Amino acid sequence: TGDKANLAGLDGEIEFLRGDLCEAAVCRRAVARIEVVFHLAALPSVARSVEDPWASHAANVNATMRLLEACRAARVRRIVYASSSSVYGDTAVLPKTEAVEPLPRSPYAASKLAGEQYVLAFARAGLLEGVALRYFNVFGPRQSPHSAYAALIPALLLAALEQREATLFGDGKQTRDFTYVDNVVDATLLAATRPGEAVSGSVANIGAGARTSLLELIELVGEITGRELVYQRLPPREGDVRHSLADLQRAERLLGYRPRVSLAEGLRRTWTWFEGQLAAAA
Repeated sequence: TGDKANLAGLDGEIEFLRGDLCEAAVCRRAVARIEVVFHLAALPSVARSVEDPWASHAANVNATMRLLEACRAARVRRIVYASSSSVYGDTAVLPKTEAVEPLPRSPYAASKLAGEQYVLAFARAGLLEGVALRYFNVFGPRQSPHSAYAALIPALLLAALEQREATLFGDGKQTRDFTYVDNVVDATLLAATRPGEAVSGSVANIGAGARTSLLELIELVGEITGRELVYQRLPPREGDVRHSLADLQRAERLLGYRPRVSLAEGLRRTWTWFEGQLAAAA
């Protein structure tokens, strides 16, 4: 889902390497002389993983192992791994706590759980410090809507912007814990900076701690954009979970994490960005 255009304005501040993390040489170069690695690279789509599970496994499991090997060899101190709320599957317990046994419903979810467990195993073996963060439905500016696998919020905002029909999979009563990107950045930086003895080998949920149905989301998008959304309903997609909500007690205790930006405020900021993109293109 990344786009190099999102890095515009950072020339001279970062070093950009283009490569495949499944290649050992790429990983070695990426982590050379690095103290903390943020591992956010993945093929993130549930639907895509159902269509092509091998691609999901290669990008999310094989690449993670290559990166861990490179981190170990380079004596990287800590890796912060972006896991996913999808690992829980349709567990009956709400909110989802880290003590609940994961029941992945898709190849994507299984691959993220496998990557997470490799990171934690390396940490428990004393090979490096490792923290896994289970992100819940992240959204915000610069998230691409231009894909058959686009996340729901950018897809809805683009439909509102272009005043065209949106697509809803299922009855709309399924719920999600939509989490604005600034909250996720806060949590990820906390995971990188907290004392190793306090967090290494741990996994924590990162969400907003609020449950919203897709129908409620569509209504809220309409209120914020001032444009009533018309949508078509399609059958539920294979691998999608019914309900999701993060229990944040462990994240607050281990990381000091508390979400700062609500869903409504995050949608307003994201809509402002979408409108700015339209004006810039005019």
